[in-house]
Amino acid sequence: MKIITANLNGIRAAHRKGFFDWLPKQKADVICIQETKAQTHQLVDEILSPKGFHASFHDAEKKGYSGVALYMREQPDQIISGLGWEDFDREGRFIQADYGNMSVISLYLPSGSSSEERQQRKFDFMDRFYPVLESMSKDGRDYIICGDWNIAHKEIDLKNWKGNRKNSGFLPEEREWMTQIFDELGFVDAFREINQEPDQYTWWSNRGQAWAKNVGWRIDYQILSPGLKGKVRSTEIYKDERFSDHAPLIMTYDL
Repeated sequence: MKIITANLNGIRAAHRKGFFDWLPKQKADVICIQETKAQTHQLVDEILSPKGFHASFHDAEKKGYSGVALYMREQPDQIISGLGWEDFDREGRFIQADYGNMSVISLYLPSGSSSEERQQRKFDFMDRFYPVLESMSKDGRDYIICGDWNIAHKEIDLKNWKGNRKNSGFLPEEREWMTQIFDELGFVDAFREINQEPDQYTWWSNRGQAWAKNVGWRIDYQILSPGLKGKVRSTEIYKDERFSDHAPLIMTYDL
């Protein structure tokens, strides 16, 4: 099973940059998208229903903001949009496809970098999402939670870690929250299951020459529920073309 996650920072912009020409060549089973920044009524057919895929979208109410989507080769048993939290569901941050005993999720965790108020909203989301993850770890289903978690977990996961210890995305409490997800709940960082190398990033600032110099952050993940540990076969951060300020994260699994 091949799964791709990609924060497109605007699905229409990514379309203009060739994302939907690239997509069919990947032969992926599920593609998880974050930051569609569009409502479905604004999308052309090539985005709304690409040939060979079933598509589901969870848009933000605010135009040009947030939004998540799934493209799936096989029709899922069901789609769940949102977490049942009215405030965050209005921002389009969670969509889940169920296949038998397995669920694939596209998640866009809030960013706290724009203001202290947004950081507090991020902490609020984290506080409420942890019990959801806890129940997922125990309910007997297998989960692959893909997306932009907006947190670099360890020092290896961003270039300038020393200078970012007081910045959103690398705050001690954010990193500790992720450690608890892995160490206490038993979830698995699929990428790190097989790739322990430094300088592996999925997002680069548009400032300076971050992309050219590979001064990045690894904030896009595929996170597995405990029962999927050991199922990762291969991983790739795709950087041959640029569709966004994030790179697609491609994983294959023995499922």
